[in-house]
Amino acid sequence: MQDNSLEQEVAKLLLSLRITIAVAESCTGGLICHRLTNIPGSSDYLERGVVAYSNLSKTELLGVSGQIISKFGAVSEECVRAMATGVKRLARTDLGLSISGIAGPTGGTQEKPVGTVYMALAWNEETQCWKYLFEGSRGEIKQKASEEALMRIREHCMSIV
Repeated sequence: MQDNSLEQEVAKLLLSLRITIAVAESCTGGLICHRLTNIPGSSDYLERGVVAYSNLSKTELLGVSGQIISKFGAVSEECVRAMATGVKRLARTDLGLSISGIAGPTGGTQEKPVGTVYMALAWNEETQCWKYLFEGSRGEIKQKASEEALMRIREHCMSIV
């Protein structure tokens, strides 16, 4: 692993700020946690990762209301907001990151085409959400989404340095 990799930058920031994080992943299937754990010593900042792929896992593990999923869908700002706060609460960490999307090649709709990804980062009593439309194959969409997630963690840490 290169010393200047995004994962390494995020690790250094989380460690230097003594910030812990928990991650709830749907469309990336654990890729964000995989990338975070590529760095030795990641147990000092990564408390846990949850792959909440099904709607049932989102409600049972993370406390996402079934009403949120039925009204807005699993791929929505409302859902990732609840996932981020849920994983943060569950793990008792400083940060909670969540992601849900449609990696394809099937599953897209006119309103939410393949490549639609929602992401949220929760800290203190705040939660920030982002929406993306990534292009590419399933693997490329997952990779781009994980890259953006790491950049959002880095951006948040840099804002409090």
